Amino acid sequence: MSLDFLEENKNNSERNKYLDYFYEVNLIIGEIYRNINNHSKSILYYKNAIYQNNLIKDNFEFNKNIIRSEKESVLLKIANEYLRNSEKDSAKKYYNLIIETNSLDSRILSTQAKAFSNLSGIYRQDSLYDLAKEYALKALKIQQKNNNKISISAALGNLASIYLDQNKFKEAKKNYQEALSLIENDTTEKALRIKDGLYFNLAYNLYKLKDYEAYQYQEKSYLIKDKLRDKEIRRIIEELGFKYDFDTREKLLQKNQEVKLLKEKEKTRNLLTIAVSTIVIFILIIGFSMLRQKNLQLKLSKTELLQEQKIEKIKSESQTRILNATIDGKETERKDIAETLHDNVSALLSSASLHLQATRKQFNGETPVEIEKTQQIINEASEKIRNLSHTLISSVLLKFGLKFAIKEMAEKYTNSELQIEADLKNLRRYHQSFEIKTYNIIQEFINNIIKHSEANNALIKMTEKDHKILLTIIDNGIGFDKAKITSKNGIGISQIEARIQMMQGHFQIDSKRGNGTKITIELPIQEREIITSAEPIL
Repeated sequence: MSLDFLEENKNNSERNKYLDYFYEVNLIIGEIYRNINNHSKSILYYKNAIYQNNLIKDNFEFNKNIIRSEKESVLLKIANEYLRNSEKDSAKKYYNLIIETNSLDSRILSTQAKAFSNLSGIYRQDSLYDLAKEYALKALKIQQKNNNKISISAALGNLASIYLDQNKFKEAKKNYQEALSLIENDTTEKALRIKDGLYFNLAYNLYKLKDYEAYQYQEKSYLIKDKLRDKEIRRIIEELGFKYDFDTREKLLQKNQEVKLLKEKEKTRNLLTIAVSTIVIFILIIGFSMLRQKNLQLKLSKTELLQEQKIEKIKSESQTRILNATIDGKETERKDIAETLHDNVSALLSSASLHLQATRKQFNGETPVEIEKTQQIINEASEKIRNLSHTLISSVLLKFGLKFAIKEMAEKYTNSELQIEADLKNLRRYHQSFEIKTYNIIQEFINNIIKHSEANNALIKMTEKDHKILLTIIDNGIGFDKAKITSKNGIGISQIEARIQMMQGHFQIDSKRGNGTKITIELPIQEREIITSAEPIL
């Protein structure tokens, strides 16, 4: 039904019902696009919902306050989508529309608090600390009025982080401790995630104050991280086990039952044909029966062939998913081990080193040789832990992203026999999982160039265009016969191709004997989540 019809309809009650329906539909579509990270489409449908909301007549007095509060909520969704799309100015415009609203409604005030908090995060990123502090205090004031301890704790954590950025460590410590005291005994998942960030930031703050209590808070942060990670891993394993194993077995069983049913039907038809052939003329019925049987067997063969093809397709898809799940598990395990070595073991060794240094000061004369040797052993252990952590997963990748990690890779593998260049444009930070997977794909191809290509020049070319990563890897080596790629390099190439398929990307290899190799990959970008406050954006 069109809006022109609604404008002509004199019954405002009916008109408002249809407008309310259009409002709900646009809101649902906006949520769908938000969940798949299509920010532009999500913003478009959220704006359509606002338009429908504004058209609804105020004669629906019983629904008026609900419509107002929902409007502020949708404005917040639009602002958040602009922020996720790195359009800060547009995000600030919609956040300001929310905070300019004059209302005592608790739902609108709660929405305004989130807008203040996110604006504070934006100004903090831009190093405008006075503005960031002003908006953080406004958010805190509203949350204190609503008396929501979790929200108050998040707001205090946001304010403390501003002080931390300004090196005002004592003020930061006071606010972090006050925030933790509010939710110390709260074991809900939301509270645990906030406490994780608060403990970690407080530990860093105390470290800056040279307060060795920092390690206790850091340990609490790691314990919460482990608890949340274990919960997430169990959920993922349950989903994988149910989705891939149960669905595959169910489909295979269903297809086998269909084949079995067709065979039973064929057997019945053959028996009927034999029974009829005894009544009619013997020679004609035998000929007719043979022809009919041949046709039925042909149909059965085609049906069985189709079923086998479908079963093979299901098996192939299942194997691809299991392969990717295995690779994901290995990547996650390597990342967890590297983080544990770097964050826990290194921290313990650093703590032991500090204690040794403090012990050395207690000797008025010459320090015992045992202490000197212990110090050397700890330093050597720390160096080996750092090297092992970097071997498991690139620390440059985790800290600075794909651009710097790939440059480091090119410099690392360049030598007198092979020159690797990196041409990287328009790259930024992406979702950590996406960066790790992309980095591992590139590393696998570079390893193949080093081992098999006999090339003396290679180029890694990467750019972002139309929300996709375009990757090209070229070498001037001996190349290979693409017809023999499965038998020669099947395992590595199969894993890479399966990974790219699961990332919804495209993959192509162009190579001939003696003419080098060109690899082209196109990957849809997976954006990282932008967190501007201790409280998750809703």
